Amino acid sequence: MHDRSSRPTSGQLRDFSFPTVNRARLPNGLDVRVARMSRLPIVNVSLFMRASEDALGNEHAGLAVLTADALEGGTRRRSGSQLAESLESIGARLSASAGWEGTTVGVSCLADRLPEAFSIMAEAVREPAFPEEEVRRSLDQQLATIRQREMDPGALATEWARGAYFASDVPYARAVDGTAVSIEAMSRETVCGYADANYRPEGGGLVVVGDVGFDEVVDMVGTHFGEWAGTPAQTADFTVEPAAEARRLMLVHRAGAVQSEVRIGHVGVARSTPDYYALSMANMVLGGMFTSRLNLNLREKNGFTYGVRSRFTFRSRPGPFQISTSVGSDVTAPAIREAMIELMGMAKVGPKPDEVAAARDYAAGVFGLQLETSGQVATRVNQLLIYGLDDNHYDRYRDDVRAVTAEAAASAAAEHMRPSQAQIVVVGDADVVAQPLEDLDLARVEIVVAD
Repeated sequence: MHDRSSRPTSGQLRDFSFPTVNRARLPNGLDVRVARMSRLPIVNVSLFMRASEDALGNEHAGLAVLTADALEGGTRRRSGSQLAESLESIGARLSASAGWEGTTVGVSCLADRLPEAFSIMAEAVREPAFPEEEVRRSLDQQLATIRQREMDPGALATEWARGAYFASDVPYARAVDGTAVSIEAMSRETVCGYADANYRPEGGGLVVVGDVGFDEVVDMVGTHFGEWAGTPAQTADFTVEPAAEARRLMLVHRAGAVQSEVRIGHVGVARSTPDYYALSMANMVLGGMFTSRLNLNLREKNGFTYGVRSRFTFRSRPGPFQISTSVGSDVTAPAIREAMIELMGMAKVGPKPDEVAAARDYAAGVFGLQLETSGQVATRVNQLLIYGLDDNHYDRYRDDVRAVTAEAAASAAAEHMRPSQAQIVVVGDADVVAQPLEDLDLARVEIVVAD
């Protein structure tokens, strides 16, 4: 029988080169990046705008997400059904989404239909109509998602955890798609006003990956976006502060629950941290891969859970660091005890050289597998643009990963993993788990009842 506690040895790392990315910058501030991939006659286009959720106050939370979702409802020239028919007739797909960093509108198609698809995408972005019925559909759908989260224990735990990690005036303390109160107050006029003010090129970029030449793309961009101008009216201006400095343990009571959702975390670090690679490797050892310490302890050794993960969510500003799992009510306290032991051990001592070597080999080895399609490459090029990374960031990626030492990973873990400031959130039956949690003596148990 295979010993699941031992890691398999790593194989030979195969050569891999990130596609060459050519760049141009329009006078209007739009950063154009093109990577040619001729393996398949497919092209992915991604237009990024700094129309972001983190620039919105709580009263408008979810507006960027709502506006992006309603964008496919039609233009000033075509109804929603006509827009869909135009895309279907050339085998193209249009998508739009928004998040903390901005709004992305994308189109994918066969290379020989790119001029038509590009024109339709530009029309959708620059001439949206936002019909009343489409805005209402998007609004109702967003509200349904928010209300469904309130009934899901995992989503509820994440919601409470966000509020435990971040100060209330930090946008990251809320869900990216807003609240029922903020969404219910929106209308077609709100959406139209947001797009008019914030769908602008300055600070944004257009990424094209696939079987297409650089000069051809630049000509299309100039034709459809050359006269587009302006800067988004709303820009993010906040400092990330924690909700609390001391360790806390919050128990959200769900009567009769047979399982507990557990979140342990605190404010993390920004994507720009110099410790990015070292911290990523330390986190992989802690809980970022199947053979992590957390998984080997909570799942393999103790059988508390089917799986447990830890993650740093890197954003332009410090996002959350979080350990997440789901366990039976009867083992909630032991599972949290073991998770905290692993977190404290990583912060105090750091990973072993062989653990870092395994994490390095895994990260470097899987990198090429994550770049098999033009869409995957486009996502990575978008990250260069969004986070202001060096043009050769991905050319160096595997070398930078493999250069991480155990000492560097330990130093990063000591700096950025802070067990003494951990905010522990449990969604479960207080009648069953409250006393065992108190007995852990990690922090006073604060029992709250979800609305």
